[in-house]
Parts: sequence; structure tokens; C-alpha cells
Amino acid sequence: MSIRKIEIMDTTLRDGEQTSSVSFSASEKLTIAKLLLEELKVDRIEIASARVSEGELQAVKDVTEWASENNYLNAVEVLTFVDKDVSINWMLDAGAKVQNLLTKGSLNHLTHQLKKTPNQHFKEIEENILLAQKNNIETNVYLEDWSNGMRNSKTYVFEFIAFLSNLPVKRIMLPDTLGVLTPKESFDFVKEIKDKYPSLHFDFHAHNDYDLGVSNVMEGIKAGADGLHLTVNGMGERAGNAPMASTIAVINDFMHNIEIGVNETYLHTISKLVETFSGVMIPENKPVVGANVFTQTAGIHADGDNKNNLYFSKLMPERFGRTRKYALGKSSGKANIQKNLQELGLQLNDEDLKKVTQRIIELGDKKQVVTKEDLPYIISDVLDRNYEEKVKINSYVLTHSKGLKPSTTVSVTIEKEAFEESAQGDGQFDAFMNAIKQAFKKRKITLPKLIDYAVRIPPGSNSDALCETIITWKNDEKEFKTRGLDSDQTVSAIKATEKMLNIIIN
Repeated sequence: MSIRKIEIMDTTLRDGEQTSSVSFSASEKLTIAKLLLEELKVDRIEIASARVSEGELQAVKDVTEWASENNYLNAVEVLTFVDKDVSINWMLDAGAKVQNLLTKGSLNHLTHQLKKTPNQHFKEIEENILLAQKNNIETNVYLEDWSNGMRNSKTYVFEFIAFLSNLPVKRIMLPDTLGVLTPKESFDFVKEIKDKYPSLHFDFHAHNDYDLGVSNVMEGIKAGADGLHLTVNGMGERAGNAPMASTIAVINDFMHNIEIGVNETYLHTISKLVETFSGVMIPENKPVVGANVFTQTAGIHADGDNKNNLYFSKLMPERFGRTRKYALGKSSGKANIQKNLQELGLQLNDEDLKKVTQRIIELGDKKQVVTKEDLPYIISDVLDRNYEEKVKINSYVLTHSKGLKPSTTVSVTIEKEAFEESAQGDGQFDAFMNAIKQAFKKRKITLPKLIDYAVRIPPGSNSDALCETIITWKNDEKEFKTRGLDSDQTVSAIKATEKMLNIIIN
């Protein structure tokens, strides 16, 4: 099987920047350009459109200056227009050496947008390309709306390619501008062109309007495309372009006769950087780079991973500089929790593991998200019950109104005797404590004094599920602490108080 090298051109900084409301600063463009070429190792990058603005000109100058110093200048490309010498002069001012000339790839666009004949268009294109050559600028040519051109004006497309084949053009670029192609059309159209012009270099540029970007790219490669245009996170106009990460993973895993130079270890890094700079958040379920795509949620999957990695595939997270995670929630089984405990260096016996599992399921039923960092606190909360439960807070109502004192009504069982008390206080928890004191006063039991009250979120947790309340009590001369854990601060304090009540009643 012969190996075929495919060029990868990233157009995040040009086509990707056409995502609604996205604009990269000059420093952001330079940072992304460096990562794309030095770390991700794409073959080429398209970084801007000529004539856009002074800010864009400065951004291109920054990139070309760095690229020139680091031998990447011929890998930096700029979109230009058939506008006599305007774009060429802009390129010269910017220090760029490769133009991607935007031309009309369908008779429909040519006739209704430019209102010109093919011969008129071709003549102006030839003038531009020869002027570029005179100024030592390399030319690639975009056939805009090529996909519809192949559907509706194929004779024109082949006449155009025949014309370009006699000019100093390095690459002819075939864009599915409106993202309308099916995978079969992508294959058939590219193959028809490559069969007729096997010695010419053709890039395939897919958009994702029908969510077929990656499928169309695969078919374009099979048909003989020599290069691909991709964007980080699939950014681009409308539904965006074919996404970099998914496409690279697909090529590496399923197209064994294709060779690419992309370093997939950096796919996640560049994805997060572009997310930060663009403000466009990555969906959590986005393949390869999404937050959840290497997270097992179902307990049966974690159990299978413990038994000969039954739920592993070629998409191993380590390939992309990531790690596999096991979610904690209502679908968690003991295997999920054991995986997380192993990472923390903790062990529990079967009985304690069962208690912790039940607590995590309870939190999951409340739609709370639990993280690995929360686990030690859940364990502490669940296992810190070395007493017989003689006091139980059954229910309570906490009220807080403007201009009125907070009040609480509490139902509590003390050694099988039920009490219902109401009280006011300076805050909701103070009102709760006053109601509890009234119930215990009827049992002639004095409660210890509260001398310290601290609330914290488990360190390292990025979850909104839990906060821990630690209350220090003083009874006679003895001090002791109790902890409560819940998503609500007041409720966590109530749980800490319930532990205190059981300690003193025992």
C-alpha cells in the first residue's frame, strides 16, 4: 500500500475568525500562529484577509516578522482578491509571501455577483497571478462556490481549471463554500477533477452546515485530495468548518495509507487556547477536545475498564495530552468510586464503600455534580458517625423576609419522641438553633455553646455540589468539632448540628 502525504492547512485565524462576534487581537493571532506551526505542526496557516483593516495589517506584519525569523514564512498565507494591484500591494506591505486568491468557482456566482463573462474574469485573474509572480509572491487559487459549480456548471469549472493549469499556480483550492455537499458528491467531484488533472495539487475545504464536514473530508481524501483546510474547534461562518481535532483523529485511526505531520498531543492545548481567545465555548461532548469525552459515567463502564479495559477504544485520552476520568453521580457504581479513590491513594472496606456510594447517588439525584476532590470530604462526612442515631432532624422550614426576623419551624425526634418547635433569630441558622434549644429544653438537656463556625469548599474542587461547614462546640470545659456537607451552606450547618446533638445525647 503506497503512502500518500496530505498537507494540513489551518484557517482558524482567517475563516475561523469569521465566526459571529469573534475577533482575535494581533498578539492573540501571533500566539495561535506560533502554536499551530511550532507545536501542532500543521503544514500551513491562513491568517487573514487582505485590505480588512489597519489592525489586521499590523497583526499580519507581526506574524510574518516572526515567521521570517523562524523559517515559516512560506507556510503563512493571506486571502486576497481580484482587485488589480490592491491586494498585492497590501501583501507586500505586510511582508507576506503566499496569496490565496479568491475567484469564482461557479458560473452562478460569476454571472450574478460579478456580472462578468468567464473570459473577463480569467483575464483579470491572470494579471493578478503574473503581478504576484513578479513580486515574488506565490499563488494558490480558491474556486469560491466550487461545490455548486460542480453541480450546476461543471463545464465552466473544468474550463477554469484548464486555464489555471497553464499559470504559475501552486495549489487549486476546492471549497464547499455553503457546506452543501454529501459525502458521495465530495468523493465524486474531487475524483473527477483529480482523474483529469493528476499532476495538479488540489486542496479540499469543507464546511459543516449539515454536520458532514468530517465525513466529506474523508471522502475528499479517498478521492485524491492533496490538502485539507481545517479550523480549531470547527470555528467558521454559520455552522463552521471541518474541525481539526476530529479530522486528525479519523485520519490517524482509519486512513492507514495517509500520512500527516500534525502532532495530535497538542490538539487539546490549542483547542483550549482558541476557546479562551475567541470566547466561543467548546461543547462538553465535542469529540476529542470536549470536557466529557474521556469521562466514564456509568458504573458498568468503570467495572469493564477494571476487567481488561473492555470500554477502551483507539481514542485513548493520553494521545491528546489528557486523562480518563470516572464521573461521580447517580449513575456511579462502586467501580467508578474505586477508580477515583485509587487516584487519591485512598482505600475503603466494602461496607464503608457502600455508604459513600449511596451518599454520592443521593447527591446525583439532586442534580449535583461531584468531583474527585470532593471525595475525601464525603468520606469524612459519611464515616464520621460512630454513634447510635438517637436524634433526627426530620424536617424544617427556613424563612427570610425583608424587614422581618428570620424564622424557623423544626420537626425533630429525640430518642423516639417527636417535637415541633418554631423560633426566630438573627439569621436562619440562629433561628434554627433557637428552635432546637426549645425542643431539648423540654427534655431538660442543655446544648453546648457554639464558639466557631467555618464554611469552605473542598480545595481543588471545581464542583458546585458541596460546601463543608465545620462547627466548634464547647460543653463544660471540653471542645469538639462536627462537620456537615451539603450543596447549601445552611443545610450543611444543620447536618453538623445534627451530629453534635447525637454526640451529646449518646
